[in-house]
Amino acid sequence: MFPYGQETLISEVAKVNSRTVVVIIAGSPIELAGIVNRVPAVIWAWYGGMEAGNAVADVLSGKVNPSGKMPFTLPVSLEQSPAHALGNFPGRNLKVNYEEDILVGYRWFDTKKIVPQFPFGYGLSYTTFELSGLSTDKEVFSTSDIIHVKFTLKNSGTQYGAEVAQLYASDPVCSVLRPDKELKGFKKVFLQPGETKTVDLEIKVSDLAFYDEAKKSWVVEPGDFLLHLGTSSGNILQIVKIKVQ
Repeated sequence: MFPYGQETLISEVAKVNSRTVVVIIAGSPIELAGIVNRVPAVIWAWYGGMEAGNAVADVLSGKVNPSGKMPFTLPVSLEQSPAHALGNFPGRNLKVNYEEDILVGYRWFDTKKIVPQFPFGYGLSYTTFELSGLSTDKEVFSTSDIIHVKFTLKNSGTQYGAEVAQLYASDPVCSVLRPDKELKGFKKVFLQPGETKTVDLEIKVSDLAFYDEAKKSWVVEPGDFLLHLGTSSGNILQIVKIKVQ
């Protein structure tokens, strides 16, 4: 929640000026549900130090085209987050149980099909981008292989800018609990208006492993895996299937 009546202040200012931009100075998730529908833009400025004012001014004026991405999920309310949803915060009888297991952060929201305020990896720009042509160098891999992923990224807007293409992986059939998808690779690409680039990413098949608590080792089970390409964990644009044997 915003302290000191700031949400009320934002609401009243937005009534007078419909083009109000809210700049958030924070380092952890806060509830934005009370303001996101009242203003046309929100900038997350973190803690920028001595040059924070200049940095924000450059973004607001258009001198710099923003291309940052959220490194965590912003829930609509705290009740969506695992510790609160499971009733484990602040604990019971001086004990805290981590019952979300492997489903930490965006992995909880994606697996439980919970729609947050803003998903992990989210971030807007003053231009637009298109992702297409997702493919791998082959369809069947061994556990010692490297997966070569290729796709096309185009700046379909009118401003020079950058997009962070994100590649997630999922293991639909597994002997243990796995998240809906996990981030395995990403690349930030700068493009002129109308420019198109072919982007290459490499992922080790061993990076698709999970830790087997019984065997006390990392395991890649044979079978089908899905590679998801998008601009955030909540905006997957293309999917390709591979097999590990």
